[in-house]
Amino acid sequence: MASQSMDILAKVLEQSAKLVEEKVDAQLSKLNEMDEDDLERLKEKRLDALKKAQKQKQEWLSQGHGEYREISSEKDFFGEVKDSKNVVVHFYRSSTFRCKILDKHLAILAKKHIETKFIKLNVDKAPFLTERLRIKIIPTLVLLLDGKTKDYVVGFSDLGNTDEFPTEMLEWRLGCADVINYSGNLMEPPTMASRSGTKFTKVEKKTIRGRAHDSDSDSGDD
Repeated sequence: MASQSMDILAKVLEQSAKLVEEKVDAQLSKLNEMDEDDLERLKEKRLDALKKAQKQKQEWLSQGHGEYREISSEKDFFGEVKDSKNVVVHFYRSSTFRCKILDKHLAILAKKHIETKFIKLNVDKAPFLTERLRIKIIPTLVLLLDGKTKDYVVGFSDLGNTDEFPTEMLEWRLGCADVINYSGNLMEPPTMASRSGTKFTKVEKKTIRGRAHDSDSDSGDD
């Protein structure tokens, strides 16, 4: 039985290798068939794509992307959200330890995902927004697309229910909400979640148009 299984595996590997080889050969053949004009057009196309990407990067930087920043008021919130397509807003309180944990991870992700704006706002300076967005637990991340609330990350329940979650876990969670360009597998969280004793909430892609969050404390701290 073991020998038969090995033979089947060998055949599968051989077929896979053959398919890859054929694909490479086809691409090489296509390149060989190109004349100088074709190659020049291909070069110009790639240069144009690079120029557009660089222009987009500079536009994002001018809008405050690429760094994790604090905004001082509710008025600033509306301007920041209006300027950018993808925005992550951390509603925090200085006295809440878990907010400092989130700060560390968000600072890393802001530099990595320049396509998204990462900002923070003190809930004590934003009573109107806190009430309007029904924020009950601190910390809460409000995730916005095109100026509209798409999703929330409330406390650490979606991050493994632990203070020790890796940055990759938060990155995966933001990817599930489509507020960053996530290249990993959205169907499963990072491997840390499979450790013994660690629980996580598997997140479905969805749009949230405001919802009430149950608070586990009178102070609203999580």
